[in-house]
Amino acid sequence: MKLILLTIGLLALAFSGIAIKIWAKKDGKFAGTCASQSPFLNKDGEACGMCGKLPSEQDCKKDIVA
Repeated sequence: MKLILLTIGLLALAFSGIAIKIWAKKDGKFAGTCASQSPFLNKDGEACGMCGKLPSEQDCKKDIVA
C-alpha cells in the first residue's frame, strides 16, 4: 500500500511540476523544442519535421512559417 501511495504521490508531483512550468512560461512556449537541436536524436542532420529548421541554423522557423 505504501508503494502505491508513493507512486501516486511522485506522479502527482511530476505532473504538477510540468503544469507549473507551462504556466510560468510566456504563452506556454518552451525553448529548444526542435529535435534537430539534439545530436543524439538527429544523427543524420535532417531538418525539423515541425518547422524545417536545420541543425546548423540558430532560430526555429515556426515563427516565420506561421
